[in-house]
Amino acid sequence: MIRFGWSLVLALTLASTARAAPVLVISIDGLRPGDVLEADARGIKAPNLQALLKAGLYAHGVRDALPSVTYPNHTTLVTGVWPARHGIASNETFDPLRKNMGGWYWYAPDIKVPTLWAAVHQAGGRTASLGWPVTVDEPAIDDNIAEYWRAHIAEDRKLEHALITRGLSEAIQAQSGVLITDMGDTTPAADVAKAKAAAAIYSLEKPAFFTLHISSLDHLEHEYGPGTPQAKATLETIDTALGELIAAARKAEPNLVVAIVSDHGFAPVEHDINLIPAFVQAGLITLDAHGEPVAWEASPWNSGGSAGVVIARRDDPALRARVKALLDRLAADPANGLEAVVGRDEIAKMGGAPDMDFFIDARIGYNFGGKTTGPLITPSQVKGTHGYFPAHPEMRATLILQGPGVPAKGDIGEIDMRAIAPTLAKVLGVAFPSADLLPLF
Repeated sequence: MIRFGWSLVLALTLASTARAAPVLVISIDGLRPGDVLEADARGIKAPNLQALLKAGLYAHGVRDALPSVTYPNHTTLVTGVWPARHGIASNETFDPLRKNMGGWYWYAPDIKVPTLWAAVHQAGGRTASLGWPVTVDEPAIDDNIAEYWRAHIAEDRKLEHALITRGLSEAIQAQSGVLITDMGDTTPAADVAKAKAAAAIYSLEKPAFFTLHISSLDHLEHEYGPGTPQAKATLETIDTALGELIAAARKAEPNLVVAIVSDHGFAPVEHDINLIPAFVQAGLITLDAHGEPVAWEASPWNSGGSAGVVIARRDDPALRARVKALLDRLAADPANGLEAVVGRDEIAKMGGAPDMDFFIDARIGYNFGGKTTGPLITPSQVKGTHGYFPAHPEMRATLILQGPGVPAKGDIGEIDMRAIAPTLAKVLGVAFPSADLLPLF
């Protein structure tokens, strides 16, 4: 059943902390910091985002996780740790024989460390989330519309409805007229519907902690490239929708703190690197007559501008040597677009998940593709990508934080993404000792 208001427990907890306030976290997937910081110079009208920036604090860059893709970084945003600890290694699960049909890390039980939702929930606060990655089956989210899909057809909506907190979609529809079918896509219109649904949740529930994922900018940047007219128009639509949401949320919660974040930056691409044919030629992957993998000894695990490599027998030094020799040979030719190849020790230093035996970084302009036959290098199927090693400045993510109790410090420089969760915990007035870093203020 839908409940109203905060519990007395949370009220007492927040009263004991000077900065305690409800928090709305809005992730604009793929938002580059400069698209807000330099919006006027880039020809982007984003008055609502810029108003938050001018009144609070912001980072001119957020260093994100390895790999710089959506699901690992969204999990870092709510845990304060890298994938090495939280366990969300990439967007898609490792599936060398394609038995999971392109399945992603949708399920919250895969997260191995405490989350902000759990911290607030345990303190007695109401939590809500709309479209946030890795939230299916998250009991600490009281009002949950998790990000999930399977076939990208209308039948998906039935399963999505089954996964939503019971009664929530009907309450949102009664309050705002927004249907679940309005939100189930990666279009600007779907994000506008999400913002309206989020405003309805504030009117109904006044959650202490709300996470919202806005995804259309990322989709348009993949399709057309970052900084294109299509991407700019999408960001302007998002800015308008979020301005209306924030106004409605602050009407319900006058002390609301708003955090605008993103998971990664973006870079234009022209080439795909198709690793599987090289692995087939090296005898490490076997294909059937239809070009589908049927056996493997080592296999790539693509993440846009980077790719992990997993070997089937991790304690087999001869197999490891064969894979390393192949990767070294590919990296030695500049025409192949490989920037770097690292092993387990370097992966661990960068905070990457221990699932990978090797990690390959592509040069900016190259994207790892999924073709199983044909040449190594082909024209890219997308115009923009991310996923590169976090050292690339193009991968910097966004942070803007504004509201009561947040110091109006302006530019706080470049920060580590792991500092965001403990900062939000401090604003919320909840303990969060599992994070790697201290709060930003």
